[in-house]
Amino acid sequence: MTGLRVIIAGAGCLALAACGAESERRDISQADTAYQTVLLEALLDAGPGDVIEIPAGLYAFDRGLTLTASGVTIRGAGMDETILNFSGQRQGAEGLLVQGASDFTIENLAIEDTVGDALKITEGENIVIRGVRTEWTNGPDTENGAYGIYPVLTRNVLIEDSVAIGASDAGIYVGQSETIVVRNNRVEYNVAGIEVENSNDADVYANTATNNTGGILVFNMPNLPRPGAGTRVFGNEVFANNTRNFGHAGTPVASVPAGTGILINSNDDVHVFENRIADNRTANVIISSLHSAGYADMAAQDDFDPYPEGIWIHSNTYEGGGNNPDGMDLQALRVMKFGPTGRFPDVLWDGYFDEAKQVDGVTPEALRICVEDAEIINLDGPNGYSDPRMVTEDHRCSHAPRDPVSLPF
Repeated sequence: MTGLRVIIAGAGCLALAACGAESERRDISQADTAYQTVLLEALLDAGPGDVIEIPAGLYAFDRGLTLTASGVTIRGAGMDETILNFSGQRQGAEGLLVQGASDFTIENLAIEDTVGDALKITEGENIVIRGVRTEWTNGPDTENGAYGIYPVLTRNVLIEDSVAIGASDAGIYVGQSETIVVRNNRVEYNVAGIEVENSNDADVYANTATNNTGGILVFNMPNLPRPGAGTRVFGNEVFANNTRNFGHAGTPVASVPAGTGILINSNDDVHVFENRIADNRTANVIISSLHSAGYADMAAQDDFDPYPEGIWIHSNTYEGGGNNPDGMDLQALRVMKFGPTGRFPDVLWDGYFDEAKQVDGVTPEALRICVEDAEIINLDGPNGYSDPRMVTEDHRCSHAPRDPVSLPF
């Protein structure tokens, strides 16, 4: 079938005008259930150069979908027009799993209410995700699937103009990947809105992250094949990420305080600039090590570097936030340092650093945490948070700008 154009002729409710209003669109009784067989066969038969077009409509699935062929495009009529609904799913761990397939594009459709991850793409390169909506329509719930849009072990990834809502881990998650652009997306009511984990060379820009537990996260975790470094987070709107943490206990995101704007954990060479960061009730920006995230023992076993280094925060605008931190310990600390009506400064740092890398008691310039546009408090984590103190002037420094990420398509 190389080079063929595959047209999927849908049945049932082909135009959403005929499906009714938004609330009626969620009524699975109106969905086309026969279409599942058509799409399963199209994915099984697909080959390089094929375009699978899914017409407008509401389609019900009781099993996950899989694609393993490279060079395939899946295209709907729009994220609010072509809706793949998995609320009756009884088989499969994902809505759509794309495994070992490169040169893959998916665009202009929605994947709703999957039992696990909505869209997982693994072990491929040259991946384009455009105009895709993933959503759990019941709102924030621990029983929702972990990830909405989830490329992992991939190279050359573009995620743009998409929406992710309701994931119990991350709405948009890019893991163990390299050369990544995440732009012009909207993420809401996830535990983590956007998360870049153990990945290299990522640009995250022009996104809107609101109503998540944490807006944008840049993480490194131990016990994975490789660490990551080199992320630019810029030009984003990151505001009012105050939703309670509904992640599964024991997962890394379960420790993220509700009210976190941007969180950098154990990652290096991260530049945060030209964002609007506002009204995140714990802190607009948090910089932390794995020690304060509760995974220090894992790091020691894995010979993992838990310290955030080479961080540069500059040219952002801040509003509000820090006035009602999540958890009694942080609340007590806020009152102790800033009074009953006071607020945390815009940048919180847990205070952990690598003592072995100090030169004459000073952190080398390339490893410094630099904050040019906000006040920063050192929470003194290494000493049990006994002496938190403002360290703003100690961190007035800068790093050389990173080059923009360049994708080969």
